[in-house]
Amino acid sequence: MDKQALHQRLVEYEQAGKDAVLITAVDKRGEGPVKIGIKLLVGEDGELIGTVGGGALEHHAIEEARRILKTRENKMETYLLNEDAVTVERAKEKSLPMVCGGKVTLFYEFIGAMSRVYLYGAGHVSRALGRVLKTMPFHLSVIDDREAILEDYPYADEKHALAFAEHIEREGIREGSFVVVCTPNHKQDYHVINKILELDLAPRYIGLLCSPTKLKDYLKKTYETFGEDVDLTNLYAPVGLDTGGGSPEEIAISVAAEMLAIHYDKPGHRHLRETLDDPYRYWED
Repeated sequence: MDKQALHQRLVEYEQAGKDAVLITAVDKRGEGPVKIGIKLLVGEDGELIGTVGGGALEHHAIEEARRILKTRENKMETYLLNEDAVTVERAKEKSLPMVCGGKVTLFYEFIGAMSRVYLYGAGHVSRALGRVLKTMPFHLSVIDDREAILEDYPYADEKHALAFAEHIEREGIREGSFVVVCTPNHKQDYHVINKILELDLAPRYIGLLCSPTKLKDYLKKTYETFGEDVDLTNLYAPVGLDTGGGSPEEIAISVAAEMLAIHYDKPGHRHLRETLDDPYRYWED
């Protein structure tokens, strides 16, 4: 596959919300089956396009790319293509079981969204939040069974006209993703979160738009269904940071800020859930 076709495949990956790692040979010294500039694309579904020379080098590069699909990082690494020629001076270089004797440097570029976001509900708060999040490299999936409202939603990368729990059963939720629950009523909110718990899914963040009274009712029903030991540490309810304001736009800023704080592991912020009295501190149980 030529470079143009490879880049077209990257565009298709981006449109589908799929992750990939693009490996490029950026330097070569001495002998080896590599030309500077050749590329290998490793897709999240195992698809391989292109080459970085074959053999042990390519095998190692593919395994490294699969690791990077989880860590979502960029890195550059140099390889000595002769495992018998390792010296103290070359200790920082990885040796591979080849006999070429040269050195190759590969650049691994993670290509994908900063994170996948699922917005359950396409109403006013969801729309305001989508507007904020689409200024950042998130991939937004919006779910709502109200087709007219969903069709008019302008910020989604994907739209799913399904009942909320049905979407989770059919499509699943990616591990490490962000979920915001803002459906039209409390019952449907509960269906979303309980379906995540029932299927033992592992989003990094579940934000629930709610009042303390609504949260109390939800916790009571959840403990009855899943037991007192149910893990709710990744539930942020009420959703958002304690910034103040109750308009959809103000709530959206609060929620987006909380999501960024979680994404970048930035402690020290006052989350709205931390303003609750002791009986509500479900994440500390």
